[in-house]
Amino acid sequence: MAKILIVDDDKNIREVLRLYLSHDGHELFFAEDGSRALDLFEEARPDLVILDVMLPVISGYEVVKLIRTKSDVPVIMLTARDEVEDRIEGLDRGADDYVIKPFDPKELAARVRAQLRRKSEKSHEILSLGNTVIDIDRMTVTLNGNVVNLKPKETQLLIYLFRNKGLALSREKILEDVWGYDYVGETRTVDVHVNRLREKFRDEEKYWRIKTLWSTGYRLEYER
Repeated sequence: MAKILIVDDDKNIREVLRLYLSHDGHELFFAEDGSRALDLFEEARPDLVILDVMLPVISGYEVVKLIRTKSDVPVIMLTARDEVEDRIEGLDRGADDYVIKPFDPKELAARVRAQLRRKSEKSHEILSLGNTVIDIDRMTVTLNGNVVNLKPKETQLLIYLFRNKGLALSREKILEDVWGYDYVGETRTVDVHVNRLREKFRDEEKYWRIKTLWSTGYRLEYER
C-alpha cells in the first residue's frame, strides 16, 4: 500500500481514480488546485503524485518543479492535450510519466504500480557531511546519530544546500528554488532560516559550514 496524492480540479476524474486506486489498497489524498497540492505534499509525504497540468492557482508544471526541489517521489502528469511540447515541458520539469486525457483508469492504475515498483527498487538516497546525515526518503536529519528537530522548510533548505555544496547561491535563487516562484516574502526569510541551521549545527563547523557571501547569498563549504 502506498500514499498517493491526486491533484485534479475535475471531480469526476478524482472519483474515478478514487475507485480504481483504493481498490489496490492505497491511501489517497486529494487536492483541487496547485497551492493545496503543495500543502498536502508537505503534510502527507506521499509515495506518488498524480498531477493535472491545468490547475487553478499554481499550474501543474510549477507544482512538479517545486516538488523536485525537495523530493524524487514519482510524478505522473495528466493533460488534455496530446502535444509533444507539453510532454517535453512536463518531463523537463521532473515528471516521470505522462498520461493523455481521456485515459483508461486501468492503464493509469498499471502505470502507478510500475512507478511504485521502480521506486522500491531504487537505492535509498542519503546525504551526509561530517556527522550530519539526511535521509531523503524519510525527510529526517540526524547529528551524531540523534534526530535533529527541524521544521519542514529548514529540512528542505538543508537538503538544497547539501545538494548544491560548494556553489555560490544568491538569496533570490534560494528563495525561488526552496520556497517557490509564488512565494510572497523577502530574502530576509532565507537569512532567518540559515541562522537557525547554523545554531543547530554549530558543532559541525569543522566539517561543513554555511558561509555568507557578502551582498550575494550563501555557499555551503565543506572539508573535502
